[in-house]
Amino acid sequence: MKPLDPRLLRYASAARGYLAAAVLLGLAAAGLILLQAGLLARLLAGAIRGTGISALAAPLTALAVVLTLRAAASYGGELAALRAAAAVKSQLRRKLMAHVLRLGPAWLSGQQSGEITTLATKGLDGLDPYFGRYLPQLVLACLVPVAVLIRVAVADWISGLVIIATLPLIPVFGILIGRHTAIATRRQWQLLGRLGGHFLDVVEGLPTLKIFGWSTAQAAEIRKVTDEHRTVTMATLRVAFLSALVLELAATLATALVAVEVGLRLLAGHLSYQTALLVLILTPEAYLPLRNVGAQFHASMEGTTAAGRVFDILQTPAPAGAGAGRPGGGPVPVVKAPRTAVARLAGPVSLQDVSLHYPRRPQPALAGVSLTVHRGEHVVVSGPSGAGKSSLLALLLRFCEPTSGSIEIGGTSLATIPPALWREHVAWVPQQPHLFAATVAENIALGRSGAPAADIAAAAEMAGAAEFIEALPEGYSTVLRERGLQLSAGQRQRIALARAFLRDAPLLLLDEPASHLDPFSASDLQAILATLTASRTVIQVTHDPLAVTRASRVLTLAAGTLHQDIKALEVVR
Repeated sequence: MKPLDPRLLRYASAARGYLAAAVLLGLAAAGLILLQAGLLARLLAGAIRGTGISALAAPLTALAVVLTLRAAASYGGELAALRAAAAVKSQLRRKLMAHVLRLGPAWLSGQQSGEITTLATKGLDGLDPYFGRYLPQLVLACLVPVAVLIRVAVADWISGLVIIATLPLIPVFGILIGRHTAIATRRQWQLLGRLGGHFLDVVEGLPTLKIFGWSTAQAAEIRKVTDEHRTVTMATLRVAFLSALVLELAATLATALVAVEVGLRLLAGHLSYQTALLVLILTPEAYLPLRNVGAQFHASMEGTTAAGRVFDILQTPAPAGAGAGRPGGGPVPVVKAPRTAVARLAGPVSLQDVSLHYPRRPQPALAGVSLTVHRGEHVVVSGPSGAGKSSLLALLLRFCEPTSGSIEIGGTSLATIPPALWREHVAWVPQQPHLFAATVAENIALGRSGAPAADIAAAAEMAGAAEFIEALPEGYSTVLRERGLQLSAGQRQRIALARAFLRDAPLLLLDEPASHLDPFSASDLQAILATLTASRTVIQVTHDPLAVTRASRVLTLAAGTLHQDIKALEVVR
């Protein structure tokens, strides 16, 4: 690990002003240490010689002022460093969340959401010791030993040589121990992320685990990971405590060596009392910042390890529409189209020889797909699991970009339309819709912020959700738990459908919308979708035979290739 990670300054520019203030205050502290040592040596030497109190009044007053200023500089430096930490955490959290949104669900599906949550909360909180204690000590470790060494060498060159010879021992020991600590801390953080992600998955799937009798096995697995984390944490702490012992021992022996040679020369009359006192007072100050920086290094390791993981995520290329590369590698030029270009959605949605390759997957998700969907069509996409149906929807939602080929909307390349602007004209119902810890009305209005209550109720009626919503304790004002777990899967699906209907977008994308509905409700849904084709384009991924009979066209995908484009009635036969 580097003493100062430059990425923290590059990705968190808000901290630069605070860090500059901390450095200036560190310089002031270094000068004040020299003044304090000189005044103390003068006072003690004067007291030994029997100088009267009136003659020492001025040095005593000056010493009091210096001590006050040194305390103020120390307080100000730590305050500036803590402000820097707060600014860095805030900026990194905003950048992390913004970049995760740009990376999209395609990337997030391969990550542990618990790890990302831990990273953005407890992980980045670990930067407080890094900025609040480690960096101020690092500044002092760079300034104070040099200033002390120069002052001691001017007063007594022999003591200066002893300090020069012994001073490097502390950073050498610190580096050797720090390498071992970095490995242990990295392992600790990996286990913490694994524990957080696994625990979240287990809590969310606890009903299923209980039904199938796997809850005890999962509890044992969590206990195993927890024990591993505890073991690694204790090993890291043991290294930190032992490193403090080693650094303290090295500094103590070096100080004792200086004290012995100064004492012998003082007895021989080769040094004055004031010079000897000055050297003895300043010598510990030369080693103290290095000892402190070694101790604070271990306290800051968790935060810097978490920040390193954040930087890895920030450096992950986003989809081309968000300003990065294709799933397969090369960059895609994105030219922003004017807002009026989106009005061409009235034209057809056209895929021209589109292929999609995901990293680390040998086979393409889609291979040479060509398709044109006209306005008002209700197209059903069917096929076995893994055929590429969800990848087709992901392309239309701009969650990923084609590896080759192009997608056009009314003759305008989809890559030229900003993703946020394009998604304003798309409504999507995923197979597992997410409901938030908010009221039913707020969850439905997610598709159209600020929608009137009458429009929300009409959308719920259209989705067949009005009856059960009105039966809830507070109707549309009922607050749902996270993911809407107090509702059945079918009820959650209906709220998601109401959300999509309320959005009133020209393009409606549905991923198995009837998978959690009973046959009667699924029939009603298909009848509703059939009435939408006059004003909207509907692309529906489903295995429902009833949806096939009502569709304008049925597309069959297999192994990423479009094999058929036949009438729905032919599929039924």
